[in-house]
Amino acid sequence: LCVRANPVRAPTATMAARASAAAVFPFRPMALNQRSHRKLSSTSSSAFCSRKRRTLDARYLHRHLFLLRPGRRDLRVSSEGKGRTRGEPEPGGPDTQTLLDADGDAAGDDGRGSSVGDAAGGMDLGWLPAFPHALTASMANFLFGYHIGVMNGPIESIARELRFEGDTFLEGLVVSIFIAGAFIGSIGSGSLVDNLGCRRTLQIDTIPLIIGALLSAHADSTDEMLWGRFLVGLGIGVNTVLVPLYISEVSPTRYRGSLGTLCQIGTCLGIITSLCLGILSENDPHWWRVMLYIASIPGLILIFGMQFAVESPRWLYKVGRLDEAKRVICTIWGQSEVDSSIEEIQSVIKSNGTDSGTGWLELLVEPHNKGCMFHCFPFVSLFCP
Repeated sequence: LCVRANPVRAPTATMAARASAAAVFPFRPMALNQRSHRKLSSTSSSAFCSRKRRTLDARYLHRHLFLLRPGRRDLRVSSEGKGRTRGEPEPGGPDTQTLLDADGDAAGDDGRGSSVGDAAGGMDLGWLPAFPHALTASMANFLFGYHIGVMNGPIESIARELRFEGDTFLEGLVVSIFIAGAFIGSIGSGSLVDNLGCRRTLQIDTIPLIIGALLSAHADSTDEMLWGRFLVGLGIGVNTVLVPLYISEVSPTRYRGSLGTLCQIGTCLGIITSLCLGILSENDPHWWRVMLYIASIPGLILIFGMQFAVESPRWLYKVGRLDEAKRVICTIWGQSEVDSSIEEIQSVIKSNGTDSGTGWLELLVEPHNKGCMFHCFPFVSLFCP
């Protein structure tokens, strides 16, 4: 309710605004304009005083309606008088329209505001039910980052103790062989997820991560170290594909991007942790074994944590477990999202079925070829002199 035009030409709207202000605000608007009233009382023209008062009232109401914080129940008054908590008018008082929130949406008579108002009035916790599941899965990315940097600091101590010091080829192979294992693991990750689901696959592919870390920590030869690093890579390859998929499928659509950043955060924290622990290897030549023992701890946390995590509702629906899919959606997204989420999953699965005839060569056809060339250019440049 605000008088945007000349308030002198809209006396009816001005009086309605004054009535609304009296009903909504527990204080009197004219109390802030006493100096103006004293000035106006000294004039001899009553018509001028009346017009000036209406102008001041309209300007006051226009200014304060847009400075109000949206989402407050005590500032919403409907024509039936519902939702008032302060400054309630008399039952026979003037009718007023529902005040508009700052975002332009009318607040309902039940006292609930828009989503913007709710966010301004309190913290939005719609992401919280899915956060523990996404955080547990992101532990796999922490392991990925940890194994990226675990060899950088103590590689000289490892080469000296395993008797390949000075052989730069073996030093580079020990550091990078887990990437070769990750390549092989990523190729077979799709079939594992389709048959076992995200939760079970995350638990199973963590086993080579733990075994590889323990084998590397106990290594007395170069071969044992290489086999341990290769097993670690197999688990990493599956996790790097699976964790973003799992987080996107268990997160509400509104918070999917925010929770998806846990993958990158986990990777960066893993790299930082391994590099910080590697500083101690300068004073202790056997510290690298402790670092590899530590690498098995997040794997154990991941196995036991995923036992209490939910399964992907999309995978549950795909394999025909509709009731379980609805139960998971109700738990982490809310009861109101069950029907719409099931419809979305149905449309995604149907669209996937229509794309069965696509192939890899479509990456070289418009409009995909430009994006493919852009992402392949950094790798091609590595082999150019």
